[in-house]
Amino acid sequence: MSLFFFSRVRCLTAVAAVVLTTAAPGVAPVGIPQAVARPAPDSFADLAEKLLPAVVNISTTQTVKTEQHAEKVPQDLPQLPPGSPFEEFFKDFFNHNKQQNADPDTDARKATSLGSGFIIDAKGIVVTNNHVIADADEITVILHDNTSLKAEVVGRDKDTDIAVLKVKTDKPLTAVDWGDSDVSRVGDWVLAIGNPFGLGGTVTAGILSARQRDINSGKYDDFLQTDASINRGNSGGPMFNMDGAVIGINTAIYSPSGGSIGIGFAIPSSLAKVVVGELINEPDHIVHRGWLGVRIQGVSDEIADSLGLDKAKGALVASVADNGPAQAAGIQPGDVILTFDGKAVTDMRHLPRLVAETPVDKTVPVKVWRKRQETLLQVKVGRLAEVETASATDNPKPTPKATADTVTALGMTLSDVTPDLKEKFSLGDDARGVVIVDVAKDGPGAEKGLKPGDVIMEAAQESVKNATQIAGKVADAKKSGRKSILLLIERQGDLRFVALRLDQS
Repeated sequence: MSLFFFSRVRCLTAVAAVVLTTAAPGVAPVGIPQAVARPAPDSFADLAEKLLPAVVNISTTQTVKTEQHAEKVPQDLPQLPPGSPFEEFFKDFFNHNKQQNADPDTDARKATSLGSGFIIDAKGIVVTNNHVIADADEITVILHDNTSLKAEVVGRDKDTDIAVLKVKTDKPLTAVDWGDSDVSRVGDWVLAIGNPFGLGGTVTAGILSARQRDINSGKYDDFLQTDASINRGNSGGPMFNMDGAVIGINTAIYSPSGGSIGIGFAIPSSLAKVVVGELINEPDHIVHRGWLGVRIQGVSDEIADSLGLDKAKGALVASVADNGPAQAAGIQPGDVILTFDGKAVTDMRHLPRLVAETPVDKTVPVKVWRKRQETLLQVKVGRLAEVETASATDNPKPTPKATADTVTALGMTLSDVTPDLKEKFSLGDDARGVVIVDVAKDGPGAEKGLKPGDVIMEAAQESVKNATQIAGKVADAKKSGRKSILLLIERQGDLRFVALRLDQS
């Protein structure tokens, strides 16, 4: 059975790559003005001829060292049936050659891989994917006329999988310009040029299939989807609009086998242009991202109903970092961020990118939903920095046990925080709220993934200190005609909001 997977074109591991499939030319859709939806050209030849010199092949080599006496079959061994008499023959043949060239201490070999890139500055600035050149000892850029130039890394950003290279040349190179991916529409024709399977400059065409795709490859996922063919070696290549401007960097595919099935993904130019600019212009060649200082979660229909929102939208603030920009601006847990710097936050995935792209120290308006009405705040954006993982603290010493009355609500058994429950569920000394002791298998709590040991800190956006308060909040919500109640849950230091339907309790 085939397994579908997302694959970046990781050249060193010879996984999959990115280019665009050829789509049959067609006419503009009925009812859409010709000035808005441009029909497919009779040929892409003129555009391809103009763009081909700006697209490069990228060859990398990496020294891979393995133990000389490692007892494993070489990767180059032909695939033979188990127990075949030729299996030992080929194994002995490869081991003989290996020993002839063996280093006294280790056996080193060169791993070569291929990718694509494009020139954005005639002086020799090349853009590609970070995974194309990751861990490479040597990087060679091969121009359209087969000229080979050694390249050095200007900067790289793992979070967006973008890298910038520099080559030295005694003549101006052909460069391409960035386009605006934000104005590209689903159904627009796109052109891609890359290096599939190391074949050299290859041109393919397709359409923009979808926007804002999240393929779980990183926290800033916002891919353009295309039906263009993507294969090994095309990663890092450009996606062009019909004006010949770069609107994306081809990066990944969705495939059952590593080959193209017409579902490919590209980093949009609206994101790539900002990242590339910082990698080139910042003195440390590092991307300086904006920081808000909140932990967020999505807004489900149940959560929207419990908060009085007309529909599920925005990003729900689960917690606020101490001394962060959000705390200084007055943002609170339970707020739903609706807009950031005048831009609508369509869902929780959208907010991190908006914040990251905002210049550090810029003050921006943030509209939040709080207590069933909109509130406008001003936030001075901070700088995102790598935060070291906090070391685990020792388990607290056992304390005298005590008991407390329990309450059954929402299909769960709830209790006040007691010393014995702290010990049983490894809660902190400063734990506060109401502990979930048991969860009914067919109750609303189980459906939302709640489990014993979780701590309820708020109910209906108000702090709770004992189990009877939650029972009261549930009763009040039912009297008000609400369909659900919002709980703030803490689990091993992580906070999240959960909306439980009252008609299921």
